[in-house]
Amino acid sequence: MPRPRSLMNAVLVFGDVAVPVKLHSATTSKDVRFNEVHLTDGAKIEHRRFCSEEDKEVPYAEVAMGYEIAEGKYAVLTKDQLAAATPHSDKTITVEEFVPADEIDPVFYDRGYYLGAAADGEAGYRLLHDALARTSRAGIAHFVFHDRERLAALRPHDGILLLHTLRFADELARLDELAPDDAGRAPTPKEVKMAEQLVESLHVDFDPGDYRDEHRAAVMKLIEAKAAGEEIQVPQVQEPEVADDLAAALQASLEAREHSARRRRGTAPKRQPAKRRG
Repeated sequence: MPRPRSLMNAVLVFGDVAVPVKLHSATTSKDVRFNEVHLTDGAKIEHRRFCSEEDKEVPYAEVAMGYEIAEGKYAVLTKDQLAAATPHSDKTITVEEFVPADEIDPVFYDRGYYLGAAADGEAGYRLLHDALARTSRAGIAHFVFHDRERLAALRPHDGILLLHTLRFADELARLDELAPDDAGRAPTPKEVKMAEQLVESLHVDFDPGDYRDEHRAAVMKLIEAKAAGEEIQVPQVQEPEVADDLAAALQASLEAREHSARRRRGTAPKRQPAKRRG
């Protein structure tokens, strides 16, 4: 596993208590990164900044942020002017209130970071960690990160504080168009019971180490094959069929799970060879 990367030093404030802390990365992207290249000769594609008015390349120092207020008309703001929208210190994480941790729906969580204690901050850090753990609360905080103010939740995690940036309520998509039509057929009690049995048959204790990125491994295998000069075969993708008979599909799923469990236990009946028609 990669080591957490230090992102910034800050002061965590709750009430009149100020605690020096360090913000660290909690995750590392393992995405396979590609460069854009010209298909005919394999040369790398360059993206340059061009002014549409003067039709010439623009140096980065002359690039500003523009918000289109009418067609072709922009309100232009420099980085210094944008900073006026975040008057709070970019070195302070201010906890404003505490909420029951289980009341934060996971859909609001955005990105996770580790918060570590800095020098002279160990006592205050442990104080907040233990108070949150004992009360099952999460601290709701504001802080400035990457030039914008963030909403965040602080909660204890494996002996340290975990900071999750949060999405705002108006960033969530509407749900009313996604709910099943009430006029449609409702599942029968028998179907619900079989679905519960299927869920129970697939139950395991969650261990994140049990899962791996199969797509990334497959992409790397393709890259290695291409680098070795091998021809890449594109397989036909078979789409899953939507069952017309829901009960039959559930029953088949349960029978398949039972057969798989028997095979693991060594008690599955051996298949009889097919009789020849003579």
